[in-house]
Amino acid sequence: MRIAIVGAGIIGVTTAYELAADGHEVTVFERRGAAALETSFANAGVVAPGYVTPWAAPGMPGKVGRYLLSRHAPVRLAWPLTARDIGWMWAWRRACRLETYLANRSRMQRLAFYSRERLHGLRDALQIEYDHSPGYMVMLRSERDRKLAQPGLQLLRDAGVKFSEIDATQAREVEPALNPDTSFAAAIHLPDDEVGNCRQFALLLKGHAQAIGARFEFNVAVAPLDAADPALLTITQQETLETVRARFDAVVVCSGVESAPLLRPLGLRIPLAPVHGYSVSAPIREPLNAPRSGLMDERYKVAISRLGNRVRVSGSAEIGGDPERKRPAAIQTLYKVLHDWFPGAAQLANTGAAVQEWKGARPMMPDGPPVLGATGTPGVWVNLGHGSSGWALSCGSARVVADLVAGRAPEIDVEGLGVERLAG
Repeated sequence: MRIAIVGAGIIGVTTAYELAADGHEVTVFERRGAAALETSFANAGVVAPGYVTPWAAPGMPGKVGRYLLSRHAPVRLAWPLTARDIGWMWAWRRACRLETYLANRSRMQRLAFYSRERLHGLRDALQIEYDHSPGYMVMLRSERDRKLAQPGLQLLRDAGVKFSEIDATQAREVEPALNPDTSFAAAIHLPDDEVGNCRQFALLLKGHAQAIGARFEFNVAVAPLDAADPALLTITQQETLETVRARFDAVVVCSGVESAPLLRPLGLRIPLAPVHGYSVSAPIREPLNAPRSGLMDERYKVAISRLGNRVRVSGSAEIGGDPERKRPAAIQTLYKVLHDWFPGAAQLANTGAAVQEWKGARPMMPDGPPVLGATGTPGVWVNLGHGSSGWALSCGSARVVADLVAGRAPEIDVEGLGVERLAG
């Protein structure tokens, strides 16, 4: 089939590769000038399936309320809030019921474990060399933090995740560069998890997709789909404003938050909202003072990742506000957490080094899982709504969608991952 993919983030690129590998004639349309320039550009890079869980969880509304009063809050509301933001938060709050949470967590983790397996398969089969480091550790600063983590550890056991709860001395053996002046109660070590450079992988996989026939067109805008003829795309070259129409046998929408307006003419109401995250990336100053892999500060929900010769610190979840404005307090929290754990790791801004401060929108569904597969409109498919877990879910999601397009049963149970969930 001739298949159009809208969006060239990590989701669009992995989908393009899988469909091209199945023998389809694939064209990818992207509004930016290159692949993986938005949500996929500078995310935390964490691939930890056991920690892929919905935001919508019992007790979370109360936690978010308390966060609003904290200087280094991991979740913030920013003004102005749009009607979309308010509607999303209302739907999110309704999804925090225990029964809903348990079902959605099972769906996300099933997909996450499959996706990690698929990532490793692609990496090995295609010999893709990108910056990645094995192992992941969750830092628990106090005894209270350790106690609060216990229900989560039971979830890891139930999911069959390999982990060990270790004391501070053992944690320093795993990460010798941890700041000796920062005391903490314990850590959770997950040896099978990892961190990796999402954008680097996306660009390399894009090359493999092109090698088997996929085409990528950048700096183009795709108009909302026409309900009368949804596989006939209207495409505008953004530099020349030249508009053309191109017909395909199928369209797969993978364009993050922009997916919702593309699909609205078909009668699909996708409750996506941008939840913004931040990261700071900097060159490593001294390798012996840098992390070996990745860790998460559980109190501040900030991840520190070793990506080749760079260190990246990522966190925050910001709902609403100006998408172009970086909130200084969010950036300051990232620097604080990096200094707490690895004060000598990075060459920071006052050294004249190339420090990258980034803010990106995560396209999140209020209840957690992404939406994959057929839309109910013939020839139109979706792969969207992965939120903060896009990198961790990308390879599995792409394979699932490719199998569904081909009329094959996916290798995992996809109950609850289709558009039928939206009707509930």
